Amino acid sequence: MKKHLLSVLAVAGLAGVSGNALAYDAGDVIVRAGYASVQPDANPHGVLDALDADVDDGEALGITAAYMLNDSVALELLVATPFNHDITAGGNKIGDADQLPPTLSLQWLPNLDLGGLQPYVGVGINYTTFFSEDSSLGKLKLDDSWGLAWQAGIDYQFNQHWLLNAAVWNIDIETDVKLDGAKIGSVEIDPWVYMVGVGYRF
Repeated sequence: MKKHLLSVLAVAGLAGVSGNALAYDAGDVIVRAGYASVQPDANPHGVLDALDADVDDGEALGITAAYMLNDSVALELLVATPFNHDITAGGNKIGDADQLPPTLSLQWLPNLDLGGLQPYVGVGINYTTFFSEDSSLGKLKLDDSWGLAWQAGIDYQFNQHWLLNAAVWNIDIETDVKLDGAKIGSVEIDPWVYMVGVGYRF
């Protein structure tokens, strides 16, 4: 796999496309898709703290679409297929839940003329909705969450259209947890979200 990646990068380098020619322009739309991993840094409160509750990682297909407002500022929407997370207590699974974390971010893309490499950073707002909750302890309900998000990423453009992408988000997610209708605590999930994939510039 490493040899294949080096070969791809070598071919891209031989293409000799200048960084200026690849710079994003106002009105461009960049769509990226790939493997996304949500890795919670859970901090439980209330009864959940006493139970040593935790939320495991979840993986899904991540998709982003960015619109260039001008040559260096973009508006990006992150969406995904549902992430499924196991919920544990003392290391033992007691349930699971699905979630979707759409995130709208304002991005800054500095014009650094790096020959096909385009870094960016962003800040935005996240809405996470939980569904399909299930638990061996009873009827489980996780409330939806609003919170801030920040991100950093980088594109490697092969030509005017195709690119590779790697990105990371940190998202403020906190949910109240109910069991059989009674609140048993809350969890600050606050995950790191990692995504690697490919993209296309329209």
